[in-house]
Amino acid sequence: MAEISASTVMKLRKMSGQGMMDCKKALAETNGDLEKAIDLLRKKGLATLSKRAERETSEGLVVCWCGEDHKQAVMVSLCCETDFVAKSDDFVATAAKLLDYAKACPADEGIDNVLETEIDGKKFSDVLTEVVSKTGEKTQVGDFRRFTVAGAGLVSTYIHFNGKVGAMVLLETSDDGVAGSDAVKQLAADIAMHITATKPAALDTDGVDPETIEREKGIFAEQIKNKPPEILEKIVEGKMKKFFAENCLVEQAFVKDDSKSVSAVVAEVSAKAGGKATIKDFVRFEVG
Repeated sequence: MAEISASTVMKLRKMSGQGMMDCKKALAETNGDLEKAIDLLRKKGLATLSKRAERETSEGLVVCWCGEDHKQAVMVSLCCETDFVAKSDDFVATAAKLLDYAKACPADEGIDNVLETEIDGKKFSDVLTEVVSKTGEKTQVGDFRRFTVAGAGLVSTYIHFNGKVGAMVLLETSDDGVAGSDAVKQLAADIAMHITATKPAALDTDGVDPETIEREKGIFAEQIKNKPPEILEKIVEGKMKKFFAENCLVEQAFVKDDSKSVSAVVAEVSAKAGGKATIKDFVRFEVG
């Protein structure tokens, strides 16, 4: 077996980003061949992924990017097993790389699309394998989404201070002047923050699954089944109104002024900006 010099070990470490002992072992097993040693380290990462396939990935980071013109935004999450790894420099750096791949991805959603995206001839799936071989933990892309404004409007994002929750929102406006106003830009940012806090299940009542509506009605009816039939329907209707107000974004009480609904605030701010605005879509990612 060829003698492995310290300089060769250091060279492999720089090439792979792996620990000194792992590099030394890989070189020993491949008789000092750097390329084969790198392949071996990658296989180690793949083996770790396979071995830990059923493990929970309840820690990680949500990262996002929003263009300066607020016409496009991307949000993606990277998940791992422990908070210790999630806070490590390697993991944080990988999350930053993931955001670059998400921005470069030709699709607007789909985890597999991000994994197959290439930057400088390297797929993100390869980057993922490398970080797994470093940390020894199952690591995976959790969610990915891109919003793009086709006409007049804007997008905005918000990441909670813990890095584990984020939201992205898309507003359509009557013209670009409204979309470009500071007040509407701030409103979009506030709505993104609102979404992280309130966890809306749908944009509006039309977005709620009909089966969910029927199930909730059934539960409410069962709770008040001893009430007189003539008032039962009105009580259920009132409870459903409250359900929609709690779960539909546009009907929720705005977190910065709970005397108004989100839709009312949007109408008020956009009117002052000289036009109209409508929330068209949103997404909320949470790790854990």
